Amino acid sequence: MRSLPAFLLAILSVSVSAADYRSEQLVQAAQLRDSVVPGAAHAIVESLTTEVGPRMAGTEADMRAVNWARAKFAALGFDEVRIEPVKFPLWTRGREHAEVIAPYPQPLHITALGGSIGTGEQPLQAEVVMFDTLADLQAAADGSLSGKIAFINGRMERFRDGRGYGPAVAQRGNGASEAAKKGALAVVIRSVGTDLDRFPHTGQMRYAEGVTRIPAAALSVPDANLLQHMIQRGQPVTLALDIGAELRGEGLSYNVIGDIRGRSKPEEVVVIGGHLDSWDLGTGAIDDGAGVGITMAAGAAILAHAQRPLRTVRVIAWANEEQGLHGANTYAAAHAKEITQHILGAESDFGAGRVYALRAGVSTEYQSRFAQIAEVLAPLGIPYEPTGGGAGPDVGPLVVRGMPWAQLAQDGTDYFDTHHTANDVLERIDSAALDQQVAAYAVLAWMAADAPSDFGRVPPPVVAK
Repeated sequence: MRSLPAFLLAILSVSVSAADYRSEQLVQAAQLRDSVVPGAAHAIVESLTTEVGPRMAGTEADMRAVNWARAKFAALGFDEVRIEPVKFPLWTRGREHAEVIAPYPQPLHITALGGSIGTGEQPLQAEVVMFDTLADLQAAADGSLSGKIAFINGRMERFRDGRGYGPAVAQRGNGASEAAKKGALAVVIRSVGTDLDRFPHTGQMRYAEGVTRIPAAALSVPDANLLQHMIQRGQPVTLALDIGAELRGEGLSYNVIGDIRGRSKPEEVVVIGGHLDSWDLGTGAIDDGAGVGITMAAGAAILAHAQRPLRTVRVIAWANEEQGLHGANTYAAAHAKEITQHILGAESDFGAGRVYALRAGVSTEYQSRFAQIAEVLAPLGIPYEPTGGGAGPDVGPLVVRGMPWAQLAQDGTDYFDTHHTANDVLERIDSAALDQQVAAYAVLAWMAADAPSDFGRVPPPVVAK
């Protein structure tokens, strides 16, 4: 093959470098990184958890959270603040109580799973049958659980990246229908969590079409251990359940959107955000007050920066993520004609741990840009990992339509100690860790919005939480 002329090599060299960031952009981004106000995100989370608190979708508190977010975006100086309606099935928790009737009578700590039906006007009482895993339950003979309560005792493993969640959460999502197929009256599961506290972990479950619906609840980890020890003694264990959960028609909430208008391409958008709703047991500080605070504060840092990016940075406080990505799916449908103008998305929804890696779902030709972004993030201890990771849950519906994604991977070693429990409170948050995340999100959003071009379109990756 003949070598290219020198002048053509020079042109190609300029073309390649033009696709990446200029040195002055890197300087601007570094200045933005260093300008983050310490404690800014923590103050936002403190405001949300104090002035609103638990905010399960469709509740009065959820609507107060919507009004809070609108006011907070406005106070931070966002150029445009608006709300977009989101509808979904309205679920209420009601009463919840469990106790062992025999052979060792004592109360147990449980919580109903989101979407579960109740036990009716009278408590349900039956013998418990334990299964070590969901697969063991699925392998049981049809009818073998007739008149009984299934107990799925699968344990979640602790990992920094949270990869133990996927295998464990299947028993929460599918356990009720799998137990019902075997004739069970109800199902209880070991909480999907890594703690040893007596706080049960709630979370969404789902019913399979055409399968009898039965009540579903989670035991705290110590209570699951206790029930296991009783069953292992060889005598039949009788459990009483009293759950008042029910579906009550249609609920309404809103995605709350704050825009920082781009200086020359405002129609093109970089999306960051966290979900505004929470479960009703704690104050929703970790999940996902932290994500809301981090991304709002990152937006505020961009607003205070000397140079606006070329494109719009959009911060979204998503509605009703917890019960099925209702806000995210509604947004993607409402903005279907604009999806190609959403050039990149990233979500903070993995607690308040420090970011340890930058990852991206972009075509090969754009990888060098993320290596440059990582250069700016290096003082924060954030390297670029060109493989692995996945999009956040609320940007997932945009990603499956071709939007490139970025992930600032957070340390989730302790995340599932408090996830979906009454122990999800402000005191679990390290303010300095939030500051690091704010700086990272501000740099990522600003540099993505100021990129020389968009990031193309990519096949959808795995959506990971």
